[in-house]
Amino acid sequence: MPRGVQTARVVGCGMTSLGKLVRPASELMQEALERALAASGMKLRDIDGLVAVPSLSDPHFMEAHYLATRVGLLPSRGVKVKTIDTGGAGPVSGLLLAARMVLHERCNAVAVVAGDAVASMGTEEFLRRADRGCRDPSGSLPSPCIPNGYGRITEWVMKKYGLTREQVAMVSVLMSRQATRHPLALTRKAHTLEEVLNSKAIAPSTTLLECARRSDGGAAIIVANSGFLESLPSRGRGPLAKQGGLVVLGGGEASGPLYPPPVIDETMFSCEEAARQAYAESQLLPEDIDWFGLYDCYPICFIRAVAACGLCPKGQAGHWVEDMYERTQSLDYSPDVFPVNTHGGLLSFGAPWEVPAMYNIIEACAQLSGSADGRQVKNARRALVYGNGGIFSHSAVAILGKPVE
Repeated sequence: MPRGVQTARVVGCGMTSLGKLVRPASELMQEALERALAASGMKLRDIDGLVAVPSLSDPHFMEAHYLATRVGLLPSRGVKVKTIDTGGAGPVSGLLLAARMVLHERCNAVAVVAGDAVASMGTEEFLRRADRGCRDPSGSLPSPCIPNGYGRITEWVMKKYGLTREQVAMVSVLMSRQATRHPLALTRKAHTLEEVLNSKAIAPSTTLLECARRSDGGAAIIVANSGFLESLPSRGRGPLAKQGGLVVLGGGEASGPLYPPPVIDETMFSCEEAARQAYAESQLLPEDIDWFGLYDCYPICFIRAVAACGLCPKGQAGHWVEDMYERTQSLDYSPDVFPVNTHGGLLSFGAPWEVPAMYNIIEACAQLSGSADGRQVKNARRALVYGNGGIFSHSAVAILGKPVE
């Protein structure tokens, strides 16, 4: 990067284990923050900003202030902390906010943190809280509201674009195949198409194996100004920070309704606009991206993202999914064949409510730093990460790239 040009860089990331951990969300957030700081080679005193995504299991008023006070970042002069709630898009919204803070708000380094413990909640209480967040006042969405909302949209896309029920289910198979290659993923065995289609029905055209895999967990990243990064000693830095981190090349956000309108049409979807903004800001095209981290809380979210992010023409995502399904039938397929969600996504890696888009960012860091082991995509230089909140209610897309010094 030419001297004097300041960029926002992801310089460290960290996460807790996944599963039923029986620990409060704030404790998981703190552990993830500590791991991300260690990976970046920084101490808590080196960061002067924090962005937090609220939890479902143990929410706090002004979540970022609560966490910053808990870990000892506050009180301190010059520290800015912000809570952001765009649902599952939160970690990517947080990444873009952190980039603005280090470029335009005089912050040196900002932590973005999310954590939740939804697997440790009773199912009845989990559903009650989840329904409360997205319930249609008219009562058109029965409980569970979120799966039923996505189910309605799935059937609309099937009717409008010819998407088949089998193509929908293939998304879960694909994610399970990817997850078997990641040592931290919850899903350890690839699903068959029959297993997905025959698992318990949850909502229209939606089975249990087509729902995000509920889990506890926390994750965090550190975003730093490149000038500040250069001023720090290289000793103690993790592999990502030693390579100069990843540059936030561009991003975009867009919003849709909290729940599906009575008549579904293309105007309710937000990913297309967010992706267009990200490509325009970064001055890149889909063919310039080497790895994609696409939100897949339900298969239809992934299917919409595939076309929105330019992997195939609009209306053809079902055929694209089926092609990937066929090309990954042999479990020794190269990661280059399917350079998408190489960690397994929400469907198979694990989904602690609004945390999982952070795993997309963390996997992007692994891919672009060349540390993804058996999942490594060859010569990966740029990655796109997408987070979705609510029922297509908010989309955040960021494009990351290896620095050119």
